[in-house]
Amino acid sequence: MAAKPPARPATREPIAARARATKPSPGAQRPSGTKLWLRRQRHLLRPLLLGLSGLAACALIIGAVLAADPAARLRGLASAISDTGIGFTVQEVRVEGREYTPRDIFEAALGVKRGDATLGFSPAEARARLQASAWIETAHVERRLPGTIIVRIKERRAFAIWQREGQFSIIDREGRVMQSNNVGAFGPLPLVVGLGANAGAAGIIDLLRAQPSLAGRVEAAVRVSERRWNLRLMGGADILLPEGQEAAAITRLVELHARDRLLDRPLAAVDMRLPDRLVVRMNPAPSATTPPTNPTQVRSTRG
Repeated sequence: MAAKPPARPATREPIAARARATKPSPGAQRPSGTKLWLRRQRHLLRPLLLGLSGLAACALIIGAVLAADPAARLRGLASAISDTGIGFTVQEVRVEGREYTPRDIFEAALGVKRGDATLGFSPAEARARLQASAWIETAHVERRLPGTIIVRIKERRAFAIWQREGQFSIIDREGRVMQSNNVGAFGPLPLVVGLGANAGAAGIIDLLRAQPSLAGRVEAAVRVSERRWNLRLMGGADILLPEGQEAAAITRLVELHARDRLLDRPLAAVDMRLPDRLVVRMNPAPSATTPPTNPTQVRSTRG
């Protein structure tokens, strides 16, 4: 048998050569600290990305619902969300500024109560309903998630009492009826009488307030034929004012009283409708057979 050639001993690579082989080349860059942090936090970022994807999907669904039916379907969606127990239900309604507005009128105009779906409530629509009420001048309505409604109102101020056809109503400065019962709850207010007296009340009452010596003697301002005014005095006398010249006539009447104490006389009527003359009719002395005139009866028939 031929003998096998001797095996060649395994050559070992020098240590210095191995070190040179494992040493990174000068062109290679070490990963930045941000990349290394992202690699370590990769297991945490995945749930975050999934959550953001879910929110985006919800936003797309809500957008589609609004595009299909902005009002009714949003209320349905809000109700569905509330039914799941997420917490979007009205838990508190804060109201500021309500003093005289009846509770039932206010609550009907607001249109929300505890337990309703928060997202189904429209602050803009509630504000429009509140300001349409004769009781409320301005309203601010705010919705705070998850379940708080904040309402701030400024009520209209009672300006006068309007009497027509035996009925009394509280009116504001613009003549709008605020309330037709319990008129005494608003305290003493000027009285205007007759058809159309509510619309012109502000003008005549402002003129009287500018003359306190006369205003204290006036029981009511009576609208005649929806075009001019009579002033009914506490003693029962009537002051017939000219149409469209009320300010000048009232100033003249105050001057006559300051000079001649005209209003202290037993007057039945003072006719000031003609610009160049003043007609004064005295009240006859009551006789034993003539019953006294009831001063509370307001006459509005003179033209």
